[in-house]
Amino acid sequence: MEENNVDTKDVPDVRQNENEVPDIPVTANMKEYLIKMLVRRFTRSLWNSVRVEKRLFASDPVQPKVEDPEAVEPVQLEALDKDICLLVDEKDNFVGTATKRECHKVGEDGKVLLHRAFSVFLFNKRGDMLLQRRSPHKVTYPEYYTNACCSHPLYIDDKPEDVITAARRRLNHELGIPLESMDPELFTFMTRVHYHDPGDGVWGEHEIDHILFFQSDVKVKPNSNEISEYCFVPKAEFNSYLPTLEGPVTPWFNMIRRHRLKLWWDNLHRLKELAEPDKIQKFLNEK
Repeated sequence: MEENNVDTKDVPDVRQNENEVPDIPVTANMKEYLIKMLVRRFTRSLWNSVRVEKRLFASDPVQPKVEDPEAVEPVQLEALDKDICLLVDEKDNFVGTATKRECHKVGEDGKVLLHRAFSVFLFNKRGDMLLQRRSPHKVTYPEYYTNACCSHPLYIDDKPEDVITAARRRLNHELGIPLESMDPELFTFMTRVHYHDPGDGVWGEHEIDHILFFQSDVKVKPNSNEISEYCFVPKAEFNSYLPTLEGPVTPWFNMIRRHRLKLWWDNLHRLKELAEPDKIQKFLNEK
């Protein structure tokens, strides 16, 4: 695998000592002390608004708008023809296979092949959600903001790959999360979403997306070919944080945000009670 040359920088957790009461030196100048305390509180408030664990930056952004091999990273280009995706009907029955390229190319009639996908929403134990920005090297939706991981189960060893197995594989590849730290039992299969988006007119989406929730404190070491930056966002600050993003959000993430995210995020402690894995929600005419 290509060496990850993206620099990372730890951001101090300013909340870990928020209950600590500093000693006031008897000889301290009270005015100077109060100024220091105000600065400290302002800094803490600023960091509390969105707690950034680590932020990664990619260089030389590439935003291909046409199918130009010179504009696509070799790793991404290889996956277009190497990855064999699962074609499905509108009831999510497996009906055949096609390459990733074939599944995302917009036809002359504007149609895109219907195939199976998954989206993982990852939360730490505090309940903060991981939000990532797709790499500028991605073929579809480069530099869009989205949930932790969005990809496809593949046709492997002459059979369809299990969705949770695929999710663990891609979380390991994209976010560097060790496989042993992702217990399959910690994934909750919430529902399925059938959606279509024409994208940029060259590459688009038409998927039945299996929505998975995963909550655990895991070590993250992103692959810069897949992700350019990420952060953990507290639920209370999510709505105010979205308008500050420097790019659009993916259509599948936006649909979940509008229709289900608040309900599920408010109930991380009882997700299995709310899960509807047998249902397919249709959102075909909106972004």
